[in-house]
Amino acid sequence: MNVNRLIYAGFWFGKTDKQDALKLARRGVGGFCIYGGTREAVKELVRDLRENSPLSHLFICADYEDGLGRWIGGEPWVLSNLAVGASASAEIAYQKGLTLAREARSVGVDWVFAPVLDLCDEPKNPIVNTRSFGADPHLVARLGAALCKGLSDGGVLNSIKHFPGHGRTAQDSHLGLPVLHRTLKDLQENELVPFAHALPAADSVMIGHLLIPSLDEQNPASLSHNIITGILKEKMNFGGLVFTDALCMKAIGDEKQASLKALQAGAHILLAAEDSVALSDFLEKNLPSDEIIAASEKLQDALVQKLTPAPKEGLSPQAFNARYAPDCAVWTGENVRLERGRTAAYLELGNNESFAAQDFLNTLKTAGIRLVKAGEKADVLLAVSFSNYKAFKGHINLSPEEQTVLETAAKQYKPSVFISFGSPFGAEKISALTAKLFLFSPAREAQMCAVQILLGEQQAHGKIPVQL
Repeated sequence: MNVNRLIYAGFWFGKTDKQDALKLARRGVGGFCIYGGTREAVKELVRDLRENSPLSHLFICADYEDGLGRWIGGEPWVLSNLAVGASASAEIAYQKGLTLAREARSVGVDWVFAPVLDLCDEPKNPIVNTRSFGADPHLVARLGAALCKGLSDGGVLNSIKHFPGHGRTAQDSHLGLPVLHRTLKDLQENELVPFAHALPAADSVMIGHLLIPSLDEQNPASLSHNIITGILKEKMNFGGLVFTDALCMKAIGDEKQASLKALQAGAHILLAAEDSVALSDFLEKNLPSDEIIAASEKLQDALVQKLTPAPKEGLSPQAFNARYAPDCAVWTGENVRLERGRTAAYLELGNNESFAAQDFLNTLKTAGIRLVKAGEKADVLLAVSFSNYKAFKGHINLSPEEQTVLETAAKQYKPSVFISFGSPFGAEKISALTAKLFLFSPAREAQMCAVQILLGEQQAHGKIPVQL
């Protein structure tokens, strides 16, 4: 037995020393979780780590929930879960799973930490939002299970997260410890519904860093025996592998002591510590029980055997997005149609992540729409938001200042259309807007689809999956 197999080290391009990573690979850590890089750099790293590992199979994991584009610059995004939720289609969710699997395998990743099964029922939640399928637990359950199957059929492992449900919190657990004031009955009727439904299709469960005082007054879920063993394993009969969420997050304090607590609580894998070499040294001197190590190794060995040797091939991200974007788009308000040759005032809001709006703008220009700055004379206002989640940012949605700017502009132009390629929240109280168009994703094809809808060349078939 090797205690290092309980460690899945994080590798952050531009931050992690590769020699440290190779040292950990040689020690026999069970896997790595990759953040950032380029397509070629990830492939090279994966090859080197596996060549240095004594294991018959070293797992490579990543948070490719929306494709490689979330972590690798220049790579395509896949339509978000909230977009899929707007379609309410299990088939689209399944196809997304196949597409994510195809993308992951193309760079050597065989474990995708998806899908997010948290509910999108708290507008101020800074880290769930478009990662969720929606506010309805039964919708999230149905689509989450379908995406799990798509990942599995596509040849990669999945991990449902963040148990027991991170949606109804307003703090980013990368920055602090969120508190969820829900009883077990509340959870069973809401947050736990998607997990219960998806567990038969789940290869693993990731436990969230959040405190639920009604279940455990002292320990976050990721360190709680009551929650991991008492609820997930005993009440919900899950016998599979359990991950902590990333240990480098600020919600759990000292990661060495937290690691021991997590293992004693029932977790099998310690994910992405700030210093995995130091954690390895610590665990070798403070060995968990043989029973804990053996249970983790047995579950990992079983999952190696589960990897599909001949996976089903999914659509490319571009093909997936182009095919399904209209089904995932939502139009609310009055009917507004752009006419070729008209002038549109353009206002961009909430672009904290510097998502490129170029595909949207170029498609408008190609259609013969003349663009001017908001405030200048125009036939219509197009107010575009790219507000989206980002770890360690701590906020989402339009700021009060941006809402004021949007309201002022909407009063100046008739008609005025708010177009969101990210969070659906932030403009719901601005009554001066004529219409709203939600794509829920910055993907190139989503931006192009938005223009087609504005021109009347395409219909938005989705329904809003959250409460606005």
